[in-house]
Amino acid sequence: MPEGNDECQTTDPAATTPGVVHDPSDAARAFISYASADGAIAKVVCAALEREGVKCWIAPRDVTPGELYAANIVHAIDTTSVVVLVLSQHAAVSAHVLREIERASSKRHPILSFRIDLAPLPDGLEYFLNTSQWLDASATGVDRALPRLVDAVKNVIAKPTVAAYVSQGPFVATKASWRPSRMHVALAVIIVTILAYLMVDRFWLSKRVDAQTASMAATPASPAGSSGAHAIPDKSIAVLPFADMSENKDQEYFSDGLSEELIDHLAQNTELKVVARSSSFAFKGRNEDVRAIAATLGVTNLLQGSVRKAGDRLRITAQLIRATDGVLLWSETYDRKLDDIFKLQDEISTMVAKALDAALNLAPRTGAQSAVKQAADIEAYNLILQGNYYYWRGNKGDEAKAVDFFQQALAKDPQYALAWAKLARAYVWQGFIGDLAADAAIVKSRGAAEQALTIDPNSAEAYYARGNMHRLLAGDWTLALSDFERALALDPNGQVGVNAQANLLNLKASMSGQQGDLIDFYKRGLERNPVDTDILIDLAWVQQAAGQLEDSSVTFRRLLEVNPSFSNGWAGYAVTLLLMGKNTEALAMAEKEADEASGLAALSMIYWSLDRRAESDRDLRTLEKSAADRKAYEIAGVYAFRGEADTAFAWLDRAFRNRRGSLTTLKIDPLFQKLRGDPRFVALLKKAKLAG
Repeated sequence: MPEGNDECQTTDPAATTPGVVHDPSDAARAFISYASADGAIAKVVCAALEREGVKCWIAPRDVTPGELYAANIVHAIDTTSVVVLVLSQHAAVSAHVLREIERASSKRHPILSFRIDLAPLPDGLEYFLNTSQWLDASATGVDRALPRLVDAVKNVIAKPTVAAYVSQGPFVATKASWRPSRMHVALAVIIVTILAYLMVDRFWLSKRVDAQTASMAATPASPAGSSGAHAIPDKSIAVLPFADMSENKDQEYFSDGLSEELIDHLAQNTELKVVARSSSFAFKGRNEDVRAIAATLGVTNLLQGSVRKAGDRLRITAQLIRATDGVLLWSETYDRKLDDIFKLQDEISTMVAKALDAALNLAPRTGAQSAVKQAADIEAYNLILQGNYYYWRGNKGDEAKAVDFFQQALAKDPQYALAWAKLARAYVWQGFIGDLAADAAIVKSRGAAEQALTIDPNSAEAYYARGNMHRLLAGDWTLALSDFERALALDPNGQVGVNAQANLLNLKASMSGQQGDLIDFYKRGLERNPVDTDILIDLAWVQQAAGQLEDSSVTFRRLLEVNPSFSNGWAGYAVTLLLMGKNTEALAMAEKEADEASGLAALSMIYWSLDRRAESDRDLRTLEKSAADRKAYEIAGVYAFRGEADTAFAWLDRAFRNRRGSLTTLKIDPLFQKLRGDPRFVALLKKAKLAG
């Protein structure tokens, strides 16, 4: 029985019903070759073929009890009519799959490769597949590609002497030094590149269809503020989240962290458009055509890859694809010790830059070197990545997990400035969501941020964290503005700098009551990152505050198309509809909200507008009982909307006492419109330092 991590179907437990075949007269017509990690897909392929009358041989279902696996496999391959290979990143590294394909090739059996991802091929497997027929399911998804696979298998069985067919998708090499002197391979690459450019999505040239049409039809329209008509620059790239290929699938935090670091490295070149994390990570776990992804993100190039971590060893595969035609610009596999990770990140970024022919300057930034590079202990860096994974995910208890990991990192390396800065941000967020009392969160976050700045006076992360403490908890807008300005100066091209600039403009809009500059900023952000849910939610709220309700509703719809489960998304959309007078539609949207507190607040206002006062009171009382301290400002907004001024002011006072930063948006929040003529409102603005 095969051993190790790369065992193929011979040890896969995902089998269908028993049915051993040895009689040549009853031989299976299709042999299913696959790596064990793809067992579920192989099972689906087998079932689809057998529903259409094509008898399959698949292990372990068809292995004869008591006989050797190897003997069964050899016999099945020798007597089959066609081999169907489930081609993936798992199959590409499986020695057992390689032996099966080598055997089938030696018997001159047709091999149909059912490609489910764009993993690069090692030379050995590439050699045996360079004349095989391919079907690229990575572009359309397995379900949509299965009928074409069934047709192809039946055609091969019906015409066993038919010559090998052209690959459906671009041939993926492991390295850029792939041997172009092999003329048949070069010709195949030229042919399939042309076919990819024409978006051919059929095995047979006589049945060509445009796969991208269907894919793009399912893609939501460009968001409000994005510019679908803008030409996509050649020097543009999105780093898709690297896949976790580790044996236990427990290194997602590490693969995500590597992807984020690569985004940060590439973003330092001002001539290169680099899509932000929140946009590129929107495609995490989604099997979509690279052309559709690139079109949605507005980029020409995609960087994708995988990470396999075992002990102190890393195997990282990265490939750069020109998405317009699927051409592989560069590919490489790295086998390194974990303590080389910082050097490796630079190396991959530099190679990508060369492949793009973009003059990237990856030297350390003057006065602003990333604190992550200062980690003396690789374990501390690893713990930071785990903390990042849990930070701000929105699940109950995640912030506490993030704090714990950041504290563990500091136990390993007390002089790790980034760990202190990350800890400061986590404390701020705990104070904002009510996991910590505001006063305690202020003390903890300020102390952590200032410790980071003692170690690294140029830590943009630390200034940003302290700025958020002043903005969200302490309500000191002057100090918040100063810290955000410093963070932006230190990291003008990175994500911290972008976030700091957004907060600067938010504060200025809140104090001045003018949202024009902030709306323009978010619209420019969407041109660069069209599916960035953070930008979308912020833009939708600001448009709502500015009275641009139709635009706000469009932006909310776009947000919910990108992420239907976005916290507060449905409730926010409902409030915009409510302000537009569309009460019935607003009710339907609010009922979809998963976040209890925001849902109750929206429903209470909607029921009030529908003259269903008992239901409005019921939901408001429930909100008060469940979230009085955390949501005092939101409760005040409900009372203000209902015209109950005295109670609204009482809750606003409570919100200010609990967290002085709670009233940041009071001056522009449309829910408080009925209070603005009240002298108490002006006094409260002065108290909150939002008026002169």
